[in-house]
Amino acid sequence: MKNYKAIGKIGEGTFSEVMKMQSLRDGNYYACKQMKQHFESIEQVNNLREIQALRRLNPHPNILTLHEVVFDRKSGSLALICELMDMNIYELIRGRRHPLSEKKIRCYMYQLCKSLDHIHRNGIFHRDVKPENILIKQDVLKLGDFGSCRSVYSKQPYTEYISTRWYRAPECLLTDGFYTYKMDLWSAGCVFYEITSLQPLFPGANELDQISKIHEVIGTPAEKTLTKFKQATEKQALANHRKAFFPEHPVAPELLSNNWQISKEGRKQKQSTRQEEDHPKRQGPAYLMELPRLKLSGVTKLSSYSSPALQSACGPRANGRVPVLRPLKCVGTNQKTDPQKDIKPNLRQYRLPTIERKAGGY
Repeated sequence: MKNYKAIGKIGEGTFSEVMKMQSLRDGNYYACKQMKQHFESIEQVNNLREIQALRRLNPHPNILTLHEVVFDRKSGSLALICELMDMNIYELIRGRRHPLSEKKIRCYMYQLCKSLDHIHRNGIFHRDVKPENILIKQDVLKLGDFGSCRSVYSKQPYTEYISTRWYRAPECLLTDGFYTYKMDLWSAGCVFYEITSLQPLFPGANELDQISKIHEVIGTPAEKTLTKFKQATEKQALANHRKAFFPEHPVAPELLSNNWQISKEGRKQKQSTRQEEDHPKRQGPAYLMELPRLKLSGVTKLSSYSSPALQSACGPRANGRVPVLRPLKCVGTNQKTDPQKDIKPNLRQYRLPTIERKAGGY
């Protein structure tokens, strides 16, 4: 940065701050976007999406021009030297009492549409179109800040939380990252309304309020639109279902008993993670499966049983004896047991060997 002199601060964001700089070589003024992140190598800098996008999209009359990339290897700092614009759209309409003329609005919106058409044709969508990122200089409009851009051909799902909430398309709010370049057109429409009326169209306080405000203005979506959202949701649910049942890494056999349940159709593979979170105190097969109540009479002794689920529930101890099953309650020899209750139809029936009692122990 020895070739530039700082004049003043223009603004600051989450990942960068923008300074007004003067070149010591030609005396011209530029906007310097200083990144807060530190970079390790020039390869990492060249792989930055914003730099790749600006290099691909320039030159274009409605895309912010990138003049130079300044990278300091010692400190790891990175600065993008861009052309200096007068203001952004938000600064233009902020505090105005009277709206802009129709001619100027038409001129600005035409240039914004031209910039979006150019980036989409080059396989990029912006994902953060809003008044603060649309820069103007006299009657010329340019789209800037490509820090959130993505390739049109990249694989879905994308990041869910992207773009400023007020300009976020419904598909960004109602799906798990299944949106396309068309979200930029929705944002452009919101900007169009704001330039015309000097008020935001959907100023939602949170995501739920954002959806509510969109619904109040546009109304209930068509059945075809709702079907698309439903299909996207089912597709994501199916993907999560497959990931749960077919993990990339094999699971140890001794851990499988905690991830299987018994249902009325037989043994089905079901993930029990959520149930364990809801009932963290209940552990092991005593919680995951139910055994039918047994009518116990006389003295008891458990013989071996071939069911792997039962063996995992009551494996032999070190002394060769078999432990007591927790769900079963044994009645004393002098007490009478109640008749066996009907077994629930949704539970699989098991036949256990006769249990005998010896010397009051097991």
